[in-house]
Amino acid sequence: MGLGRALASDDVLKYMTNHSKQNTALIIGASRGLGLAMAAEYLTRGWNVTATVRGDGRTELHDLADSADGRLTVEKVDITVPEQVAALRARVASTAFDLLFVNAAITNGDVQVTEVSTETFNRVMVTNALSPIRVVEALQDVVPPTGTIGVMSSTQGSLTRNDRAGYEVYRASKSALNQLMRSFAARHAHDPRTMLLLCPGWVRTELGGPAALLTIEESVPGVVDTIEKHAGEGGLHFVNYQDQVVPW
Repeated sequence: MGLGRALASDDVLKYMTNHSKQNTALIIGASRGLGLAMAAEYLTRGWNVTATVRGDGRTELHDLADSADGRLTVEKVDITVPEQVAALRARVASTAFDLLFVNAAITNGDVQVTEVSTETFNRVMVTNALSPIRVVEALQDVVPPTGTIGVMSSTQGSLTRNDRAGYEVYRASKSALNQLMRSFAARHAHDPRTMLLLCPGWVRTELGGPAALLTIEESVPGVVDTIEKHAGEGGLHFVNYQDQVVPW
């Protein structure tokens, strides 16, 4: 999947002939990597997409928008700045999104937690755990009762699967994200919407590194397939890109 290429019109037409409803997605964090690939995948499947970048410069997402026949809107937001999240909420308030998906993560590398500065620890936690949940809280009202709210998580956030340490602060931030999303679901116990914590696998991105097992092209279609499988199901699910349950 060439992320910056013109969309394959035959793929779009084939998909849209089987899907009469024009679905809409709001993807937070899509300037590159997994978020960008998700935007491209949803466009290929016939969706209208609003996707965000953090800075002012031109990105691959802008290039993708140029080839999307008006079906991709690029918005700007730094999710670590609550005022910017509120401003985004005001701009998209009139649109109903079948999917809200938050893709945001940074890492400080494989450093033991006792060797990490407080500033670095706080930055990773704010970016990976606090800010995504703030986005979910702020934007949840644009998702109808039949919609899905998803957040990109990781098996590294699983307490059960941590039997060899490594990347301790990143792991802790994803565990915190999972716990906060679980608290959100508990506070909305009667919410009919589907809520997902989704692990894309170990992917060759800037964050995953060159030794990762999966390419973006191998991961993202599975991510989107899994989201679609759970549409309308309700409840909170922690699953991977192959729709396998990840233990908490």
